[in-house]
Order: sequence, then C-alpha cells, then structure tokens
Amino acid sequence: MDTQKQATLTLSTKENEFAEKLFNAYQSHKALKESDWQNVVTDEATAYNVQKRFTELKGEDVGGYKVSLTSKQTQDMFDSDSPLYGAQVKSHFVQSPVTLHRQELMEPLAEVEMLFTAKEALSSSDSLEDLLKKTKVAPAVEVPDSRFSDWFPSLSKYMVMADAAVGGFVVYGQEVDATRLFDSVDDLANVKCQLFHNGKKLKDGASSEVLGNPLNSLQWLVKKLEDQGQPLQAGQRVSSGTFLLPESLTDGEWKATFDQGLGAVFLNVAKD
Repeated sequence: MDTQKQATLTLSTKENEFAEKLFNAYQSHKALKESDWQNVVTDEATAYNVQKRFTELKGEDVGGYKVSLTSKQTQDMFDSDSPLYGAQVKSHFVQSPVTLHRQELMEPLAEVEMLFTAKEALSSSDSLEDLLKKTKVAPAVEVPDSRFSDWFPSLSKYMVMADAAVGGFVVYGQEVDATRLFDSVDDLANVKCQLFHNGKKLKDGASSEVLGNPLNSLQWLVKKLEDQGQPLQAGQRVSSGTFLLPESLTDGEWKATFDQGLGAVFLNVAKD
C-alpha cells in the first residue's frame, strides 16, 4: 500500500497516548521530552495519523495548513528530502495587527511567509496558473511553536509531523486576489521581505527560498492532501513556507514588510 494513502490507519494504544499527550501539552503549555516518545512514530504514515488525531482532539475546524521544510537548508536541518505539512485550527490564523501573550506560547519562532486562501476547492490537477487564479494572497508571519522542549533545530522529522509541523499561530495581513498583484506565476518567485524587531532590521528574505516559488509549495500540499483523502477546501488558508531562516520570537514589536504590493504584518508579543 502507498504510504501516502494510509491516513485512515487505526492508531495503536501507544500512538493514541502520544496524540493525547501532545494535546495536553497544547492546552497546558507544559513541554514534552522527545526522548520519552522515541520510536513511537518512525514513518510518515504513522506520524500523519498521530497529527490527525491530535488535530481532532482540539475540537475545532481546520482553518488551513502550514507547509514546512520548503528550502534545502531547512530540509537538511531535519534530515528530510521533501516538505511536510501541519493542520492549523481556525482560531490560530489571526489577522494583523495582533498581540500574542507569552502565556499563549512555548518556544516560538518567527518566520516570514506568503499566505494563500483558496477561493474554491483546489485539485491535484490544478496547474500553477490555475492555483494563481483560484487563490487570494496575503503577507504573513508564521509562529512555529512545538509541544516539545528544546525543539529547534533538533526535533526529529517524524516528531515534527506528529506535532502538526510545530504549528503555533499564523498572523496574516490584507488578503487580495492573487491575480490583482501578480500577472504571472513567475512573479511570485520574486517577492522580497524584511523582518524587524523593535524597529531594528534583522533579516532580508526572498520568496524564491520556498521551493523556488511559493506556488510550488501550495501545489505540493494540494497533491499531498488529495493523496491522503482530505482535499483542500474553499476558504482554507495555507502558509506556504518561510522566506528566511527563523528568528526566536522574543517579546516586543515585530514587523514584516513585503514588496510587490503585498504590504506588511504587525505582531506584538506581550509578557503577560
């Protein structure tokens, strides 16, 4: 059986316990130790099954997905040769400007990304041009945040998968039809960004870091989800992968600015 089509496998007792512990950590913000769960998930199918159960336990609709490991550098960090995804509940997609409180977070990072919103259901048969026409785009700051302690960059790939691709929050700016900003698919590969903390510029980034073009990331996800029997639906959002290596999300004011008319994202991290 194709491992990509095993999403309906029944979890073992240990795998189900792992999903419940991930959910407990998600609620309590008390981190797990990876060493306590070694050898529970040792392949992709099992890891995504645990993620699916973890997501179900949240008791909330899936608002979309985040795609991780979309650059050679991040794939090498996690010993992977392909991206992976994590489901995100609706309440964890939040519109800029927003304040996140330290008590809502564990060990968060900041990543600068492009966000797509499906205007209609997307299909594996969609070309990149089709995806451009069928989506809205927005600037975004994704906040990866794991249920494990000391997770970055040492958490194993299958643990990352099980932990919903270490999904935390996705803060997004104004959404507009992709074809309003971009005349062609190639234009999406030439978006530049800058990341600031408390007014100080930290990094520059480029959309070409995301599998050469963020639309490639979206297309990968659409095919992956369809293979697993859960197609991407109208209204769901996709944070497509980071333009730059992540920064630790410390307290204070964060801003990400984008060219090509995408705009900016504003995020404040408060101590209390």
